[in-house]
Amino acid sequence: MRFYPAEITKWMWQCENYGLSWRYYSEKPRFVGAVGIDLEFLERGYRFGYRYTSSWETVGDELKETRRYEFYKRKINSIMLPLVWQPHFYLVKNRLRVFIEAALVLSYNLSSQYEYEDGKKPGGTYEWKVPRDNRFGYGLAGGAGFALLFGQVEVGFKARYHFGYSDILKNRNKYYSNSTDGDENPFYYSPLRSPMDNLNFSLTVGWRFNKRGFNEWFVVRPKKEKPLKTFNFSEQTGANKGGSSNRNSMGARH
Repeated sequence: MRFYPAEITKWMWQCENYGLSWRYYSEKPRFVGAVGIDLEFLERGYRFGYRYTSSWETVGDELKETRRYEFYKRKINSIMLPLVWQPHFYLVKNRLRVFIEAALVLSYNLSSQYEYEDGKKPGGTYEWKVPRDNRFGYGLAGGAGFALLFGQVEVGFKARYHFGYSDILKNRNKYYSNSTDGDENPFYYSPLRSPMDNLNFSLTVGWRFNKRGFNEWFVVRPKKEKPLKTFNFSEQTGANKGGSSNRNSMGARH
């Protein structure tokens, strides 16, 4: 999560994601790669240091503060719709496909849960409020991966980083009721910006409906025609010499 103004946050790990993907491979050699669309269910979230306690100690001639934060954790269940462009190349006799990818991502937040890690406040289901929360989102994504090809079966691994542009929370200019909310809202003031990023790793299993598989590398390109006549410098030099002697002999007859 990228709050503005900046807040103390931590990554959340061990979130689930799964979904379906469709890719189209161009048959024309000049278009190396694939385009496609994904439909994913993705768990994502953030941890926010909502309060802290301070301790002080003297280091040299300076008094140093150490802060210990207590964290609020929120998990968001989202439907993600990435529109993907995936350039790639083949290795190991076309048995290994290595790719990078870029995507425009649309999302919809289905539900959410929250908890306070110190246990001092109860957690539960996050109550969505239209004036406070954004369900729809958008952003960009980029990643890389590889896939092993076994006939029409493709087994792979990829990593993708989602870079959010939309805000999870509407800013304080649009929402003023933080003081009257329940425990689901840990903010005294709503952040001005709250886009969410996430990094996910995926194992993929695919089936190529085209029985021939990806044949881009097997397209026979027309061969360049060889020139009909080559320039021979030695023959041209001999012809020039012969022409010079004829002209000299003709001049002698006069």
